[in-house]
Amino acid sequence: MKLIVGFGNPESKYNFTRHNTGFLILDFYAKVKNLTWESTPKFNAVYLKSTLSGLGITGKNTDEQVIFIKPQTYYNNVGESIQAFAHFYKVPSSDILIVCDDFNLDFGKMRLREKGSAGGNNGLKSTIKSLGTEDFPRLRFGTDSAARSGSNLAVKSNDPSAGKISDIDFVLSKFTPAEKAQLPDFLHAAVSSIDDWLAA
Repeated sequence: MKLIVGFGNPESKYNFTRHNTGFLILDFYAKVKNLTWESTPKFNAVYLKSTLSGLGITGKNTDEQVIFIKPQTYYNNVGESIQAFAHFYKVPSSDILIVCDDFNLDFGKMRLREKGSAGGNNGLKSTIKSLGTEDFPRLRFGTDSAARSGSNLAVKSNDPSAGKISDIDFVLSKFTPAEKAQLPDFLHAAVSSIDDWLAA
């Protein structure tokens, strides 16, 4: 069994914010694959189940189950839901793929790593704490922006030394119109990356 987790915050006001990229990617994946999220949350997460064959993945155990979840615990506590699913379904950490944002990567750039530190990401910190290991794969989607220090994202401040938006405000900021226009291509690439991981 494989478990794929998207990071984000549950309220609609967070839609299309950088921190909700994990939710956005999994929602897009579900749409492409004609999957439907369950109406009743489980372990404080919205979830859906499929199989490799149901996802169009061939060449291996096509009956293997795949569970996708969007924790509803808010970003900093996603590990609670992940640990609950992993424990209940007996999913080893190596079979848990985390899909999340990374403001240290250029917008749209993706990086798949089999393990690693949290790198300042509070959702990954929560996951590492809950699973007791850093040895789980993660697909990071770059959300850095040339507009990060621009006036359209900058936080108003009386401090003349305040040159750019804070990290917290940046990850909770919305994508710019130019970035939204590029999202479909990047989201399709994310779908392919998830499929490649499942097929490996």
